[in-house]
Amino acid sequence: MKISQKGLYALQAMMTLARRYEQGAIKIREIAADSDLPEKFLELILLELKNARMVESVRGARGGYRLRRNPSEIPLSDIIRLIDGPLAPLGDAEQLRGLIAKDTYHRALYQVFLEVRDAAAKILENTTIGDIVGARAGTGKPRKARAGKTAAAPKKPFTA
Repeated sequence: MKISQKGLYALQAMMTLARRYEQGAIKIREIAADSDLPEKFLELILLELKNARMVESVRGARGGYRLRRNPSEIPLSDIIRLIDGPLAPLGDAEQLRGLIAKDTYHRALYQVFLEVRDAAAKILENTTIGDIVGARAGTGKPRKARAGKTAAAPKKPFTA
């Protein structure tokens, strides 16, 4: 999985909106300044996030952009998939499963890629914008598990 510069900017913009969630709509200029992002590129990213119904725009003198949902309800995986596509290092999970089923000679390699994808997906699906904005930088304290989220037992190492 590789996150593009556009994907990184989208995550940074969403973090800014999450930090200022209680303040209402934030102007693009303020989001760009707060996140140190190019304003013109940010406009395109916010439009894409708006079309995906992650943010909404507000018109008028007090207008701008705001999150449509609480930051604790927006997993990082949703943003990354929207901007950069599948989380898998090669295609998507279904494509990898298909390769595992039909290419016996390279099955072990594709299985490793699927496990990498599954591990990354689990982390990104269980980490919200609210988690990373609310985390205390440098404290080394783990994030609290959210209700309904349980940690899976660690898998045995893959052997071919």
